[in-house]
Parts: sequence; C-alpha cells; structure tokens
Amino acid sequence: MIAAGANIDTLPFGHAFGALAPVFYTRLQPTPLPHPYLVGASADAAALVGIDPAAFDTREFIEAFTGNQLPAAAQPLSAVYSGHQFGNWAGQLGDGRAILLGDLPAPSTASPHLLEVQLKGAGPTPYSRMGDGRAVLRSSIREFLCSEAMAALGIPTSRALCVTGSDQFIMRETPETSAVATRMAPSFIRFGSFEHWFYNDRPAELKLLADHVIDRFYPALRETDNPYAALLTEVARRTAHTIAQWQAVGFMHGVMNTDNMSILGLTLDYGPFGFMEAFDARHICNHTDQQGRYSYAMQPQIGHWNCFALGQALLPLIGEVEAAQAALADYQPQYNARFGALMHAKLGLSTVQADDATLIDAMFAILQASHVDFTLFFRRLGRLRQADPGADAPLRDLFIDRAAFDAWAVQYRGRLQQEGSVDAVRELAMQATNPKYVLRNYLAQVAIEKAQNKDFTEIATLLAVLQKPFDEQPEHEHYAALPPDWASDLEVSCSS
Repeated sequence: MIAAGANIDTLPFGHAFGALAPVFYTRLQPTPLPHPYLVGASADAAALVGIDPAAFDTREFIEAFTGNQLPAAAQPLSAVYSGHQFGNWAGQLGDGRAILLGDLPAPSTASPHLLEVQLKGAGPTPYSRMGDGRAVLRSSIREFLCSEAMAALGIPTSRALCVTGSDQFIMRETPETSAVATRMAPSFIRFGSFEHWFYNDRPAELKLLADHVIDRFYPALRETDNPYAALLTEVARRTAHTIAQWQAVGFMHGVMNTDNMSILGLTLDYGPFGFMEAFDARHICNHTDQQGRYSYAMQPQIGHWNCFALGQALLPLIGEVEAAQAALADYQPQYNARFGALMHAKLGLSTVQADDATLIDAMFAILQASHVDFTLFFRRLGRLRQADPGADAPLRDLFIDRAAFDAWAVQYRGRLQQEGSVDAVRELAMQATNPKYVLRNYLAQVAIEKAQNKDFTEIATLLAVLQKPFDEQPEHEHYAALPPDWASDLEVSCSS
C-alpha cells in the first residue's frame, strides 16, 4: 500500500502502451491548475492499485492527480485515434484533454491486469481540435460517481480514482470552474484507434496495434487459425454482453461513437449518460442527440454497427470479407442470450420456458404505456406474493393503467407457480439482481450544486450509497425515491 503522501512520488508506473512506436501518441506534460483541492476520491478504486486512502488528503496526492507535480516514474502522453461520430466519419480525433501517466500493478486478484492511469481535463494536447483541454467540475463529478456506481453494479467499466478541482474558470455555455478526473482501466484503446490506421492506409501500424492488444489482453487468440478474426469475435462478444447489462439496469451511454467504444468491452467516456426513470424505450439522455441515434432502444443496434466499423478497420489483417462477417455473426445471439438471462434473473425466474419472451415483451409494453419508474418497478416486483394480490399496492401504484398491470401480474404469477417459485427465496435473489440505488440525474445534480459551493459531503455520501446498490440502506431511503418534479427539466449534453 502507498500510504504516506510522500510515497506518491514513488508510484511504480510502467508503460506498456508507451512502449509502442511514438506514432501512436504524443509525449507532453499536463498543464498545471492553480491551487487544486480534492473534490472526491474512491477508496475502492485506490485499492486496485495499492494506494491507501490515507494519502487522499495529502498535498502530494492532490498535486500528482491534478497534473501539477507528477510522480517520478510517470511518462505522460496522449494517444491519437479517429472515429465515427453520430454515424459520420469524423477523421482524426485523439486524447483532446486526456493524458496517460502510465500503468500501475493491480495487486487485487479481481484485477489481474495492469491498470492505466489517465488524467482527464489536464490541459490541451495536439488532439484538442481548438479546445482548451479542460474538463468542468459538473462533468467530472458525474464521471467519477458513475464509474464507481457501474463497477458496483457489476458492469464492465473504467474506474475513477478521484476528482480534483480548481477555482480557475473555463468557458462553456457559461463560465464554469475546472476539474481533473483521474480514471483507470486496463486499456483506453478504442475502436477508433484501429479506424485511425485503416482510414490512413497504414497497415503496418494497424498490425502493430492489433498485435499489442492480442498479446497483452487476448493471448489465447494466438492459438487460433486467424487471430485477428478471433479478436473481432471476442470484442463483439464483450460489447454485446456489456450493452445487455446496460439495458438490464436502464443505463444509457449517450455518445456511442466508435471513439468511445472500448476494445475490452468496458463502459468508457462517461459524458451525457443517464439511468432510465419513467420508462420510455425511445428516451434520449443526450440533449445533443437530436435524431435519437443513441436512445435506449437503439443501443444494442448501435453496438452492432460499431462492431461492423471495427471489422472494417481490421479487414486488412483478417483478410477476407467473409471471415470478418463470420466473426461478427455471433453478436446478436450473444446479446440476446445475455439479455434474456438478465431478464430472467430480474424477474426471479430460475428456469426458461417457451412463452417467456411473450411475458417479457408484455412487461415492457405496460412499462412503456404507464411510463413506470424502471428501477423501482423491478425492486418492488421482488416483494410480490404469489397468493396475495392485495399486497401489490406499492407496485401497482407505479402504474397509470392499473388494470393492465393486474392482467400482466396474473400471467407473472402463473409463470412463477409453473416453476414452483418460493416467494422468500425469489425475493432474496431479485434483491441481489435489481438495484435499489442508481445514479439518477437529480442526485448527481444535487451533489454538483453543493460541490460548486465547496461542499463535497454529498459526493462522499452518494458514492457510499452507490457502492452498495443492492443493499436496503434504510438510513438512505430517500436516495431511492421517485425524482422530484424539478428533475424533469434537467438536460445533459456533450458540453463538458
């Protein structure tokens, strides 16, 4: 454990990505922020790289993870990549405000890989495209909280070590204060990293990158007949599974551009995300997304589209179009199987029956018709009793059309009885599957507004609640309540 603040300088950074040829990145130093202070930090994330929370309040920790005074072994760089944005080829992009310090060993058995450590908002880079390279406090807090919330939900994600802030103002729609979020992942390589070399007709660099990814993260693929086709298959599988998990908890990414898609199937680049509240399959969490490309209902399809874009980029290595198509053929079956299994778990069903799809489709239809709160519905459903419809009131009250719920509940009870479900056992299983607490937009907004007044207590409290999303936590019951009326006016866009 790195406990004493002075030891932050001796963090044992390695440089697996930095060992690639310099064409893949630009080395540079972060731009210092004046008088930084700690906004929030995650002890769980820190433990992944052996940092003791006792170091959080030290000057050395704050300066290091603001980018003002880096640890001695850090070799900061920003990566180049390209990508499709909202379905259109955007050309060269790259780390416009992210600076990689290197990778740290992850001593936890739950994290067998090295974890790269990256500062987001640490100043301009050659890829900033006329931007200032900074991040604002509100978006940094949202990414910090959501990264850790998603990890607690068991969804593959980058992690967030901390957020530091500064009173230095930067201009967005209005002046806002600056912040730096320190995030961690085994790799920040994305689909767009491969697209960059394909569209620039650089097959040598494309192969170098693919070999790096295979050798570091998928070494077993070397034993296959076509390792590059096998890589595409594995990435598509992981992507399908992750998006199925998003759908199952009502998470919406908001900006599923190919430059935001992880080659490891992680949830990456939290921007205008949201968790479903009043259920609407067409809901768009990103105010910038006028066409609804990244709506809740579209996410599985867009994941597939993005995997095809990756397949196009890998085609010079795979060789034959047919081999690339075959590598992608399993995406939809993998998604369907994973989502189906998750839905069965959320409904407390321990077996699979022929008519289950009809039951699940009918459930989504009544949720849509009454715009039922997604998280509360599944949490309360666990308390349903097979022999006592009169006890349904808390669940039934979520519906405008209660007769429609009653009709569906008859089908659901029949299905439970068909497999001999035991109420008490099913409730425990459903509580372990259906979270009580998710990062609702209004909860994040309350924490942000307090933080803008230098009160960071709500961030710490909310983080603690979100790190135990399946627990009852009666002292924090209000964090699971329906959103207040004012929350309907909240909008989240790409501006951060």
